[in-house]
Amino acid sequence: MRHGKLSGFGVPSLLALGLGLWGITREHSMWRDEAATWQAAHRSLGELAHMVGQADVVHGLYYALMHGVFALFGDSLLTLRLPSVLAAATACGLTGLLGTRLAGHRAGMGAGLALAVVPAVQEQAQEGRSYALVLALVVLETWLFVEILARKGSWRWTWYAGTALFAGWLHWFSLLAVVAHGVTLVCVRPGRAQWARWGLAAAGAVVGTLPVILTSRTQVALVSWIAPLGWSTVLGMSGIIAFAALCARLSRGGPAGGAHHDGPGPGVSLAAVALPLCAVPQLSLALVSLVQPLYLTRYVLFTYVGLALLIGALLSTLGTRLRIPARVLLPATVALALLVLLPLELRLRTVGSRVDDVLTAATTVGRVRGSADGVLYVPAAHRDTALVSPGEFAGLRDLALAQSPVESGTLKGVEAAPQAIERAMLGARRIVLVTDPGPQRSPSVRDLTKQRVLAERFTLRSDVVERGRRISVYERRPPDHPARHPDTGPVPAR
Repeated sequence: MRHGKLSGFGVPSLLALGLGLWGITREHSMWRDEAATWQAAHRSLGELAHMVGQADVVHGLYYALMHGVFALFGDSLLTLRLPSVLAAATACGLTGLLGTRLAGHRAGMGAGLALAVVPAVQEQAQEGRSYALVLALVVLETWLFVEILARKGSWRWTWYAGTALFAGWLHWFSLLAVVAHGVTLVCVRPGRAQWARWGLAAAGAVVGTLPVILTSRTQVALVSWIAPLGWSTVLGMSGIIAFAALCARLSRGGPAGGAHHDGPGPGVSLAAVALPLCAVPQLSLALVSLVQPLYLTRYVLFTYVGLALLIGALLSTLGTRLRIPARVLLPATVALALLVLLPLELRLRTVGSRVDDVLTAATTVGRVRGSADGVLYVPAAHRDTALVSPGEFAGLRDLALAQSPVESGTLKGVEAAPQAIERAMLGARRIVLVTDPGPQRSPSVRDLTKQRVLAERFTLRSDVVERGRRISVYERRPPDHPARHPDTGPVPAR
C-alpha cells in the first residue's frame, strides 16, 4: 500500500510538473496581472505593508512570498512562475493521495492525473499569481479533513484550521472550500463532537482572515472591471457541476463509488467529499456575483479538485467493469485527453492566450520613441509597462504622474489634476502614448484630458498595435497649425 500511495502522489506530480515547465516563458511574455506581481515583489516588506492598505490586500501575502523568492533566486520569468508550477504539481500529487484515501489506488491515480490535464490548472500553473498555491493548500486542507474524519484526533483540527487560514490569507475566496466541507459533514453526519470541532476550526480560519476580508471590501473598486454573470459563464459552471454529478452517478456502486476498505469510514464516500467541493464554491460565488460581480474561474480554481476526484472514481469503476488494468486504462486516457486538448494547450503557452504583453509593449516603446521627451498612459494602470521595463523609458518624463506607485502605496501611482496634466503635455515636444488597442471603457476625466489635448495640439506620427497594447507617438504642432492626421491606420504587429 505504501508503494501505491507514493505512485499516487509521484506520477500525477511528474505529469503536472512536465506540463508546467513546457513553454513556461510563454514566448518571453508577461501579462498585466503578472506585471502587478513583478513590481510588488520588488518592493521592500515595509513598502508592501504600505501598499496593501491601499490596494491588492487580497494578494498581499503572496506578494511577500514572491519578494522572498526574488531575493533568494533573482527575478526572471522562470522564478516568477516556478512557484506556481511546483504548487500545481503538489496539488495534483495530493489529489492522488486524497483519491487513494477515499476510494483506492486506481481512483486516486486517475484523480491526480485528471487534475493535471485540466486546462485551467495548466494555465494557472504558468502564471505568477497566487491561484495555484491556493489550489495546493485547499487540497491539503481537504486531505486533512478526510484524515480527521478517519482518525478522530481533535488536535488535527488545529492543522486543518491553520491550513485554511494560510489559504485564506493567500486569497480569501478559498474559505468557500471550508463551506463545502460543512456540506460534506451534513452528508456524513459524524456526530456532535466532530461538528463542534469543525465549527471551531472553521470559525478560527474565518476570524483569522477577517483583516484581509474587511480591508478588501474597501478596495472593491479594483475589481469593478469584472463583468456581471453572463449566460456563457452560467452554462459553463452548470456544465461542470452536471458532469461532476454524472460521474458520481455512473461510479455509484463501483469500487470507487462508496466507502473503500482503507477509506475514512463507512459514512464517508468520495462523492460526499468531491461533489460539494466542486459545486458549493462555484454556486456561492455566483450568488454573490448577483449583487457584486466577482465570478472568475481562477478565483475558485480549487473546485476542479472535486471534479478530478469524481473523474478518477469513474475511471476506476470503468476499469473494473471492463476489466482493463489501470496500467493500460490510465495512460491511454491521459494520452487521449492531451491529444484532444492539444490545440488549447499549445495556445495556452503563447502570448495570445492572455489579454496583453507588458514586455513587448516596453520593447515597442524603445523601438519607436525616437526623440520623444514625455510619456502618457491611458488608463493609468498601463504605467506597469515602465515599472516592469524601466530601461526602455529612460529619459521619458511621466507627464501625468504626481506621486509614484511606491510613494503612494498603489500599483499605478497617483496622477495630477487634469489642468496640471495639460500644462505638462504642452511643455513636451514629442509624447509616447501607451494605451489599449480599442476604445477605453468609462475613461476618467484625466484620461479624457490626455486624449483631448493630443487631438487638439499634437499630430500622430506613428501608431503600432502589438500583443494587446497600442503604442503611439505624437508630435506637438505650432499653435496656428491645423490638425493633421495620418491616412493610414495602426501598424499591425509583425
